Amino acid sequence: MGLIKLAAAGAIGYALYKYANRAGEQTATAGGPDNYRVRDAGPENMTNKPPRWSKTDEAIDESFPASDPPSSY
Repeated sequence: MGLIKLAAAGAIGYALYKYANRAGEQTATAGGPDNYRVRDAGPENMTNKPPRWSKTDEAIDESFPASDPPSSY
């Protein structure tokens, strides 16, 4: 019985949390309503260019936001 009460309290807490934070939700989808600009890979497209740029840096930048690291890393 105590476990059911704990689960119910957790569900109510989660529902209240989602209700309180519903205004701040944004979807980050390609071609969304605001058409967010995605930066192209490479140091020439960065706001703050790095002083050094290696092949590893380039491979990592090109693979972002992939979950797997580049094969040359």
